[in-house]
This record gives sequence, structure tokens and C-alpha cells, in this order.
Amino acid sequence: MYPAQARAVRFDRYGDQQVLYVAEVPIPHPAAGEVLVEVRAAGINPGESAIRTGALHERFPATFPSGQGSDLAGVVNAVGEGVTDFRVGDEVLGYSWRRSSHASHVAVPATQLIHKPDGLSWPVAGSLYVAACTAWAAVEAVDPKPGETIAVSAAAGGVGTIVVQLLAVRGAHVLGIASAANAPWLAAHGAAPVPYGDRLAENLAAAAPDGIDAFIDLFGPEYVQLAVELGIPRDRIETIISFQKAQELGTKSAGSAEGSSREVLTEMAALVASGRIEIPIAATYPLERVRDAFAELEQRHTRGKIALIPD
Repeated sequence: MYPAQARAVRFDRYGDQQVLYVAEVPIPHPAAGEVLVEVRAAGINPGESAIRTGALHERFPATFPSGQGSDLAGVVNAVGEGVTDFRVGDEVLGYSWRRSSHASHVAVPATQLIHKPDGLSWPVAGSLYVAACTAWAAVEAVDPKPGETIAVSAAAGGVGTIVVQLLAVRGAHVLGIASAANAPWLAAHGAAPVPYGDRLAENLAAAAPDGIDAFIDLFGPEYVQLAVELGIPRDRIETIISFQKAQELGTKSAGSAEGSSREVLTEMAALVASGRIEIPIAATYPLERVRDAFAELEQRHTRGKIALIPD
């Protein structure tokens, strides 16, 4: 039997991390086709910061009071009518499109969950969806071929760490743009590190004397502009963040929506469980320290993922 009350992150207005708080709310009951999950871990993502501040109001407006969170992993507490894929006690991972996963319990359509592989820790499983499916979509967008050279900005971030490894799995030569502090990690995971800064174009040219075949931007519009100036074909330049710049220059802008399927999530979970791809966990925080978790995330120097752990 599960409790009558759940704990959930809320915010009542746009703002910085200080608008976040944890509230007691009625526990959701799974409707037909849904599963109630007791959340063991829920990853946080830059997009949630952008929604909370109002930066994405035109694209993804908030309705107050708002919850937040997409990524989740946990244990099935109850199933709704018609659900046959899961039973009470099953360990699962997946996603919510209702901005609701940063909570102790969440009701999720069964079609948005998969069984958690035994090899995944809770923080990794709970951080998988947004980063892994976005990485998959970004890599698919540039259609990498074995032996090609592909540059990746923000290569040591939550999505970047997965992109560089997925490209390496597919046989590409990866140029990972990141700070010098991240060079050892990138080199150990299949990427040639390239330091960002004023000499980036020169550093990229030195690292790829025969040219760069494709570019994946995970940071900002200046990298999309740089990719065009480097002469990379625009249909092989992808950004997951700079939508306006992509429209202006005619480049690609695939994201998690393009990778949001059980099939993709299952593929990525299997790659991680097998050890072919590592999901670095930079930190974990209890739900009540959600403000601190986002303060760390928003410094934009985190290697890998940060997860909330409801107690």
C-alpha cells in the first residue's frame, strides 16, 4: 500500500532557483494505461532551468503552480486498467511529459516506461531519458559514417558525454570541445579533446587537418556560426539548443522529441548497461535540496548528470 501524500517540486512564478520548493500533494492514482512509480532517482536538465526562468515561455509556457522534471526511475507501486507490461514491484525507468518527475511518486503512461536493466544504478537510470535520447537524436541528425571527423561542443556536459561515446561506438573520429580540465576524461572515452576559447577555430584545424565532416552543437549559437564558417555542410550541422540560429542558417535542430520512443530508450539503456557507454553522475541531491542541485547545474561546468534522490 502506498501513502496518501506525495512530495513534489513546485514553483509558482518564473524566477531563479529560489522559486523552487517541495510541497506535499495528493498522491496520483494511475488512470487506465498508466503506472504509479515510486521515484528512486530523477535527473535534472538545463531545459528545466530555462522553463523555470521563463526563457522558453513562447515555446513551452508554464501553468502555475508548476511541477517539473522528465527523467525518472523507480519501482512500480500500482498499475492502471489495461496495463499488462508491468507489475507492482517492477523496477522501471522512463519519462514524463507532464513536468512531474521531480517528486516522490508520479503517474506515467506505461508506453513511456521500460524495465530497468540490472546493470544500471538508480541515479544513472533516473538520468537517462533526456540526455540519452537527445544524444541519440543529435547523432542521427548528422548521420555519422565510420572514419568521419565530427566536432562536438560542450562535449563534457550531460548530453555531450553521451554524444562523444555514441559517435565513437559508431566509428567516428570525435573532436570534443571542452575545458582543459575535461581533456583526460574525453581522451579516455573515445574523443580527441580540443580546448575552447579564442583560438578554437585554429585548434580545430590543427586537430583535423583534413577537415571536419559534421558538427554537433550542445552549447550555443556561436558554435553553429563557427561550424558554417568552417565550411561544414549545413545539413550536417546539428544543434540541440540554438533553435533560432539553426532556422537563420538552415542547419538542423533535432532534440529529445525526435528520440522519444521506447525503442530508442531501450537501445540506449542497453548500451549503458553493457558498459559501452558511461553516464557520469556528477552529484546527487535529496529532493529538498532541489535549489542547490539547480545552482550547481546552472554553473554549466558539470561533467555528466545531476540527479534528485527522493527519500
